[in-house]
Amino acid sequence: MTAATLAACGEKAAETSAEPAATAAQAEKPSAIATLELSNPSAFPRLDEAVYLSYYELGLKAGFAAPIAVWSQAEQIPVQAIDKDADGSKDGIIFTVDVAVDETLKLRIAEADVAAEAIAKRTQAEISHKVGGEWVEREYKGGSFQNVSTLSVPEAHTDHSYFIRYEGPGIESDLVGYRVYLDWRNGFDIFGKQTSQPVLQNVGQDGFDSYHEPADWGMDILKVGSSVGVGGYGYWDGEKVIRVSDVQDWQADITENGDLYSSFKIQYKGWKPTEDIQTDLTAVLSMHAGSRLVEVNAKTSEELDNLIAGVVNHKGTDLIVGDMDITGHAYTYIGTYGPQSLDGANLGMAVLAKRKVIDEVTKDEHNQVAILKPAGNEVQYYFVAAWANEVESEQGPITTKAEFETYLKQEAEKLTMPLRQRLTTAASEAQTDQPLTAEVALEWSKKLADSELERKTLDYRFGGYDHIRKRPSYFEYTTGMVLQAYDELNQVAPEARYADAVQTVMGSFVNEDGSINGYVQEKYNIDSIRAGTMLLRLYERNQDPSYKKAVDTLFEQLEHHPRTSQGAFWHKKRYPYQVWLDGVYMGIPFLAHYEQLMHDEPNVEEVLAEFKVVNEILKDPETGLFYHAWDEKREQVWADKESGLSQYHWARGMGWLAMALVDVLDFIPQENTEERQYLLDMIAEIAPVIEKYQDPETGTWWQIIDKPGKRANYLESTASTMFTYFYAKALNQGYLPKDQYLDTAKKAYQGLLDEFVQVHADGTISITDMCQVAGLGYGRDGSYEYYMSEPIYDDDPKGTAPFITSSVEMYKLLKSES
Repeated sequence: MTAATLAACGEKAAETSAEPAATAAQAEKPSAIATLELSNPSAFPRLDEAVYLSYYELGLKAGFAAPIAVWSQAEQIPVQAIDKDADGSKDGIIFTVDVAVDETLKLRIAEADVAAEAIAKRTQAEISHKVGGEWVEREYKGGSFQNVSTLSVPEAHTDHSYFIRYEGPGIESDLVGYRVYLDWRNGFDIFGKQTSQPVLQNVGQDGFDSYHEPADWGMDILKVGSSVGVGGYGYWDGEKVIRVSDVQDWQADITENGDLYSSFKIQYKGWKPTEDIQTDLTAVLSMHAGSRLVEVNAKTSEELDNLIAGVVNHKGTDLIVGDMDITGHAYTYIGTYGPQSLDGANLGMAVLAKRKVIDEVTKDEHNQVAILKPAGNEVQYYFVAAWANEVESEQGPITTKAEFETYLKQEAEKLTMPLRQRLTTAASEAQTDQPLTAEVALEWSKKLADSELERKTLDYRFGGYDHIRKRPSYFEYTTGMVLQAYDELNQVAPEARYADAVQTVMGSFVNEDGSINGYVQEKYNIDSIRAGTMLLRLYERNQDPSYKKAVDTLFEQLEHHPRTSQGAFWHKKRYPYQVWLDGVYMGIPFLAHYEQLMHDEPNVEEVLAEFKVVNEILKDPETGLFYHAWDEKREQVWADKESGLSQYHWARGMGWLAMALVDVLDFIPQENTEERQYLLDMIAEIAPVIEKYQDPETGTWWQIIDKPGKRANYLESTASTMFTYFYAKALNQGYLPKDQYLDTAKKAYQGLLDEFVQVHADGTISITDMCQVAGLGYGRDGSYEYYMSEPIYDDDPKGTAPFITSSVEMYKLLKSES
């Protein structure tokens, strides 16, 4: 992944160092960095919730060295600078907060002008080995232990060599500790704690057996045996777990050992899970204060399916499996509970991962197993242990299976729905707080286009890699959206780099015979048609016969595409009898353009059919809002059994429809007055409805458009950029009166800048707060909770493309007003 893409996921600071325009503002108030609002999306308190902010998103240079303070009114919150991706460089800060139900914290972030008070150390990572002795066959005799930051395991070392104190690296929070056997067993063990103080530094100093007996601090509480222990990783051979045993070399590095956050990295060189497979494996394990969870980020050097995470399968314990019929981006879990601690007490253990990462839940003689699906050779998951005799705390102890299940459900929700954030940086304010002119709007369009070119635009070509979805780049709607946005920008601000990007990416999908790389017509996926809008533009200009064949192929899909009885296209073949608002934008502008370009007598009625079905069936007559989708057969779990409609008014769904309305009119001939009037009437009807739900404070719109301020709901940028585009283009084309909607468009656009534009120290910008995806079916039940559970990203193409085009339309609009 590129540095900027990692930053989009909140993981890494950028590595370039151009001076930001914010320096003047920062010089005026040198300590100001940002303000941050944090709200609780859950119906339970979020205690000791960790918040990570990268230097990149804070508008600071990579390697920023000055101490940072976080203030909640007059209280200074403890902060730690950390190296989250374990690459050797600090990339951001972490702190923890308590947020009550329905509470919003308002924090101030600044360069520290007052030294923070010393705080209790709440996490630790360490490794210690003997020095001053000697190897006698497989045992290390004599010597004393020395803590080190890195350890390459000597060839003589194996299990019970008495060389590494408690046999591997350890990590702990104030609630629990864990260790990893740094040898062929690769088992993950648990240190149950009965104190909140750090204890690892003393464990095993008086002998390798002492920590198996109760002590004031706690004890080793797990019998690992031949299993992976608690949360260990390995390989599934179809019948059983293969531990990370056959390894050429092990190395452990302590990457953080801080008060609030600690981590270590293990590198396994030349791991051979089978005779035919060899790979390097690198795993980073981390904990934060107040949490029992360990985050595991593992990456292999070679593609390797069937990686597993598991827990020991002790007899007499109950298996616990979380909900698997959920959206792929939500977290779920497998675990066990029962009297499986070495002291006979109840102990719960679990692995938590995103549903889409868990390919299968199974077991062997020694383990309960989750078989994982890597994305880009990487897997991420968490493991956890809760001991009935652990230290008393606000979060425990957990003493029953029911309490453990409740705990797992809440932890899964916390991972699925982090605290809602509204971050406003001084670097961003310095650039967005200026009079809105045509030139300013055009400059923002170019800034984002150039930032995305630097980050990932060219990776959308065939054979590239989609860094947001962590999969190979496809011929799909986002590809067409992004490159059409560059094309729109190039028409008002011609630059070779924009035109080249369009040709490079779109051209990579079209072969000389007109076939389209990665396109499968038999799927009848309406989303695939959207990329064809840019191919139509290119064919219109270059008359290349291969492009003609390509767009003919897409049109052929529409000719045979399955439909509802009213004539609307199914969203996909695998979504039978379903019409989604998304599909109007995906298919109909292409169809209209194709009819206008290729046929002497365009079939305009065919173009209008989808709009009519949507307008007549999906619109709520009371509010004028549109429901996300409709199931003609009333069979889907998300569909109302009487109407077939989904439950909620999803803002981006209406954004797709609004953009489709203003785009499709470009290709309806003027002589088709009746058909044009139908669409113009829809525009006139939807404009005041969208305006009614515009947030009065920010000028933007909420994820569920008619539930402003409801718990977990948030101001969402993709819908907001789409609505801004709708108003600006409708005004430019004369579809809406300027005396009624010019101020609405301006307020919306300024809202995008104030709420969602994030300026980085390297001169690039990002757009924040994007719902990554929201579909229906296949675990997506259409509930309010579902829409709130989808990941919130930065710089997703569903928001970057309409931001670029809305900026172009605002440029045209403001230019005409000047």
